Amino acid sequence: MKLPLKDHKFIFLLVSIAIVIALEILALAGMAIPMPYAPFVFGAFIIGIGYPVLKSGFKALLKLNFSSINLLMIIAVVSAFYLGEYPEAAVVIVLYVLGERLEDIGIENSKSALDELVSKSPKTAFVKTLQSNVPIDKISIGTVIQVRPHDMIPLDGLIVTGESSIDEAAITGEPIPKFKSIGDQVYSGTLNTSGYLEIRTTKLLADTTFSKIVQLTFEASTHKSESQIFIQRFAKVYTPLILILAAMVLFIPVFILGQDFDPWLKQAVTLLIIACPCALVISTPVAIYAAIGNASSRGILIKGGKYLEAMSRITAICFDKTRTITYGTPVVSDVISLNGTSHEELLACAAGAEVFSEHPLAQAIVDAARNEGYVIHATEKFESIVGKGITARCLVCEDETILAGKLPFIREYQPVSDEAEETVRQLSEEGKTSVVVSFGNGVAGIIGLMDEIKPDSKAALREIQTMGIEPIILTGDNELATDYTARLVNVDKVYSGLLPEDKARMIKEFTSTYAGVAMVGDGINDAPALALSTVSIAMGAAGSDTAIETANIALMNDRLSLIPFLIRLSKRTVKTIKRNTAFAILIKVIFVLLAIFGYSNLVLAITADVGVTLVVILLSLRLLQFELPAKQTRPSIV
Repeated sequence: MKLPLKDHKFIFLLVSIAIVIALEILALAGMAIPMPYAPFVFGAFIIGIGYPVLKSGFKALLKLNFSSINLLMIIAVVSAFYLGEYPEAAVVIVLYVLGERLEDIGIENSKSALDELVSKSPKTAFVKTLQSNVPIDKISIGTVIQVRPHDMIPLDGLIVTGESSIDEAAITGEPIPKFKSIGDQVYSGTLNTSGYLEIRTTKLLADTTFSKIVQLTFEASTHKSESQIFIQRFAKVYTPLILILAAMVLFIPVFILGQDFDPWLKQAVTLLIIACPCALVISTPVAIYAAIGNASSRGILIKGGKYLEAMSRITAICFDKTRTITYGTPVVSDVISLNGTSHEELLACAAGAEVFSEHPLAQAIVDAARNEGYVIHATEKFESIVGKGITARCLVCEDETILAGKLPFIREYQPVSDEAEETVRQLSEEGKTSVVVSFGNGVAGIIGLMDEIKPDSKAALREIQTMGIEPIILTGDNELATDYTARLVNVDKVYSGLLPEDKARMIKEFTSTYAGVAMVGDGINDAPALALSTVSIAMGAAGSDTAIETANIALMNDRLSLIPFLIRLSKRTVKTIKRNTAFAILIKVIFVLLAIFGYSNLVLAITADVGVTLVVILLSLRLLQFELPAKQTRPSIV
């Protein structure tokens, strides 16, 4: 655990504790501060260090709020003073304050990466037209700002001048910078690692992706986990019961059995101290904050502890196909030449015609030709026949006419061989789209296109299955394309051709069948299904307001492999909370029994209470270091 050694108040607290403990040891050795000075010396430490605790305790007493932990401290300190145990009274209060401060430090450490990023984020931006720095909360949409190399980007926008590698780890968790140039989207809170940029802003400060992440992360504490709610409710009942038990420890021996008052008052005070539920109350929030902090450093935005905890109980995960398992953009998968046409001629000539089209399939063919290093043929007289195909005249090939499109469109103008018919049928069975190409003399070839599967999809889904969780594909895509994708990623349960309302209906059915159902989608057309699932996860949410606002968890990148990590993290978090709680209760039960039977003392009780609290904090903070599998890279938030 990282301690704030530059914090003067914390240093003062540590020095005070050292002095008080030293005085306590001297007192035990027979070298106590003489009367009448002892009450004043230790009273100064109690008031100076424990003033906030005493103030809160007296307020609870006035309101008769017997569930307040601070009220226990007031009773313990006053009773110790009555017994003349001045060093013990001081030790009680200063160590209790230390425990509270350690709780704060634990939560601060779990959010330190985000806090550091917020502190480093630019407060002004250089506006080109004004040639001066302007506070970013005063900059309107459409303003052109300048960003120098190695500076953080202050606002979301589009690059209008320059190119650079942008480190987006703060938003997406990806460790490798992305090269971006004119027309590309950039986000506030990301780092311009190399070139000079001019950016036209597209969002106000409050609406930027980074601002939403910061806001939702800091608000995560409002969505408390079930464990957290239970512990808080338990503490409200537990504390008054301990007060009653302590009263009985004093009352029965003294007023019924006629024994001495002071020894049993000391045992009652010891019981109050050891039974203080600090470790119980702290065990859950520190673990939750640490896990959420770990997740955010990898580009996983979790909106609250209850969603993190719910992920540990998921038994089925429904995935949208497009932009979740696949990229959502077509790529050329097959280039099949016929009638003696060369591979280069088919692709370069088809690309020459398609370069004028705005259709995604056309762009994929152009990209494929360029990626293979071919010079795209010059064409003229381009014409698009809506829903069928295109025609153009090639200025390079001897066969001047180019026809490209669906098979029935080509059949209207050219004879189609059985081989071409069979090829189109086979590609269709594989879920692929066929673009048939003719150069005016039969079919020159067929280009097959498919929605490319993300490289980590198959491994991620296999890992989810090994956890005993069933993956299910819910998609609006056609049956052939969906079945082909499902075969590639080894998913058996597949539902295709679904409208958004159909997905929502199926999620509702699954939630009655499975113990917990997560829905993973792009956060836009999947919104109804996301809203009805046990836990909703938005994929690739960077820049998508709808995704960030709709889902309980948003993956700010397109890494499906983060979902198995998220499940393991949630299970480890729940296990940590249970272990912490069991450990704290066990220690307290042991020392409560010792106090009831008169075998404990104040020093032992204080040491045990603070020790348990410290152990619980350290165990919880280990979640900050919970790792991805060794084969995956661990990105940093800054």
